[in-house]
Amino acid sequence: MNDEQRELASTVRALVAKHASLRKAIESDTGYDDNLWRMLCDQVGVAGLAIPEEFGGIGAGLVESHIVVEELGRTLVPTPMLDSVVLGGQTILAVGDHDACERLLPGIAEGTTTAAVCWAGKSGWTVPAVTADRDGLLSGTASYVLGGHIADVLIVIASTDEGIAFFEVDPSQDGVVRRQRRAMDPTRRLSEIEFTNVEGRLLHTSDPATALDRIRNIACAALAAEQVGGADRALAMTVEYAKDRKQFGRAIGSFQALKHRMADLHVLVESARAASDLATATLDPADCATAKVWCSDAFSQVAAEAIQLHGGIAITWEHDAHLYFKRAHGSAELFGRPEEYVRRFAHSV
Repeated sequence: MNDEQRELASTVRALVAKHASLRKAIESDTGYDDNLWRMLCDQVGVAGLAIPEEFGGIGAGLVESHIVVEELGRTLVPTPMLDSVVLGGQTILAVGDHDACERLLPGIAEGTTTAAVCWAGKSGWTVPAVTADRDGLLSGTASYVLGGHIADVLIVIASTDEGIAFFEVDPSQDGVVRRQRRAMDPTRRLSEIEFTNVEGRLLHTSDPATALDRIRNIACAALAAEQVGGADRALAMTVEYAKDRKQFGRAIGSFQALKHRMADLHVLVESARAASDLATATLDPADCATAKVWCSDAFSQVAAEAIQLHGGIAITWEHDAHLYFKRAHGSAELFGRPEEYVRRFAHSV
């Protein structure tokens, strides 16, 4: 990172450390702390980082946006950053409908409008769950919608007779039913949204398949950044605990076997960071798939070791270790299971 990017990371980290309350956010109606989100948007401008200036954003880029995602992933603090800003905002940009960009992106860049992408079905993200008939009416049930319970606008990826298409939907209209679904990870709200003959505004794009590929790559790269932040913090918590916990008159971190385990975890985290950085820089499908697979596995391993090395305290509600474990396994399933990416690229070689 350059000096400006390091300063961005430091600023977000300091603001979150001072004002965030993970338990308060989990127990809130929206699933996140609106006051913290407003500070992040108003004081740092996190929501507008990757949105061009012509649409009300800062126009920095995805690298800066993913730096923020990593810092938020470090503390598991839920915000609309991944749901609305990255996935929602970048979907609108990838589609390229200029009118939609002018109408929707300024509010997303300010953090005052939230967007949710309706994409997956119960079986995953391979085929859109919602279909559009010849009249453009949408029917079907989208699953695993991030931030869908509070979204002001829905961007629906739908199957049509010609392939896929993108629609903008007002969630308040008749025929749209939103239901929150209980997830293993309490720090991430997932929704199921049912559409019954719903009118949607068709978003015009020259190449829907290319737009969807770009959306998938951006989603995987952003998720990888979040996973790196979570894995890095889980390891740091474990190292701190190993220095303080005494057994046989010595800190447990002084035992060689535990030193080796934590050294292996450090290598995992740093290799995941390299994969994440490359995916963000290139948005190459192979790089993004690699980051999706490797960072999912690294975070899951680090979180599992954190549980083991903390002992019984790790599974008490008051401790955060179990929340990192749940986030690791929940995030690994987002945007497709890692083994799906392995099979897809194995067949293409």
